Amino acid sequence: MVVSLAEVAEIRVRRIGCVLTLLLGLAACEARPPAVAPSPLPPAVQGDPPAAQLFAAVRGPSSGPARVFGSYTRGCIAGAEQLATDAPRWQVLNPSRNRAWGHPSLIRFIDRLATDVAADGVRGLLLGDLGQPRGGPSPSDHNSHQSGLDADIWLTPLPARRLDANEVETFEPPSMVDFDTLTVSHYFGAAQVAMLTRAAKADEVERIFVSPPIKRALCLRTKGERAWLRKVRPWPGHYSHMHVRLACPADSAGCNAQEPPPEGDGCGAELQSWFDKPDWARPSVGRYEPDKAIRLDALPEACRTVLTERG
Repeated sequence: MVVSLAEVAEIRVRRIGCVLTLLLGLAACEARPPAVAPSPLPPAVQGDPPAAQLFAAVRGPSSGPARVFGSYTRGCIAGAEQLATDAPRWQVLNPSRNRAWGHPSLIRFIDRLATDVAADGVRGLLLGDLGQPRGGPSPSDHNSHQSGLDADIWLTPLPARRLDANEVETFEPPSMVDFDTLTVSHYFGAAQVAMLTRAAKADEVERIFVSPPIKRALCLRTKGERAWLRKVRPWPGHYSHMHVRLACPADSAGCNAQEPPPEGDGCGAELQSWFDKPDWARPSVGRYEPDKAIRLDALPEACRTVLTERG
C-alpha cells in the first residue's frame, strides 16, 4: 500500500495529539487509582513533541519513593516533593511556573539553609526555580534543573515587607555585578557572603554557579579556611543568583554523577582566564531558550515511565 506524504503528516499530528491528551489527563486526574494501567508513550518518531512540552504538561509528581534518573541536563525525578512557596523564612518567585519541586534532600537543604543564614542576620531567602514535578527539560530558562537536584537562590535576601501575590510574579532582584568594571556591585555585601558560604559548606552540595566577579569577590574576602571555595564555580549569567547543585543522593542508583570540581580553591589562573577574555560579560536579555529541543528518547528509558505514571 502506498501512503502519501499528506497521510504521513496526518498520522504524526494525530499521534502527537494522543500524547498531549494523555499528559493533560494525567495533570487533571484525581489521586484515586486508575481502572487500568496507563498506556506507555509511543516510540519516538520525527515530529514528536519536545520533551520539555511533555514534562511541562504534567502538573503533579509521580507516586512512590523519590528516585533520580539520568544527569542534571538529561534526566528526571520520580516521587518529587514540592517546596512551600510561602514560608516564614522564604518565598518562591514566579510560583505560577510550577517549578518548586525537587528531591527531598533538596527541600531539606533549602529549609536548613534558611535557618542557618538567619543566624548570620539574613532575614530569609528568595527562591527561584528548582525543577518541574517530574523533572525533565523545561520549555525555557534552563538546560539543567532536570533531576530535582538544582535550585536557583537569589542573592537578594527576603525583603522586610513580604512580597504580595502580584509581586512574587514580577519582582526582579538586582544584579550583584557591575559589568562596566567587572566587579561586584554595591548590592553585594556581608549577607551575600554568608549565604554563599553557608551553602558551599553543606556536605550534600556539589557545585554552586555564580558570575565570575562574584567568585573573585569571595576569593578576596575569605580569610582562614578556604576549601569550600572549590565548589563555587564561575559561569556566565548567575549575576543575581546562585545556582546550587546537590550531589547524587544515595537512594538513586540511576543518577549520573558529575565529575568533581578541580582541586584547589579555584582562585588562581582558572578564575583569571575569565577576565582575560570577558566575552561573557554582558547581561542576558529575555528568556533563555534551548538551541535544540530535547526529545524524549534522549533521556533515560526510566523517564518514560516517570512521565506517564499516575500520581
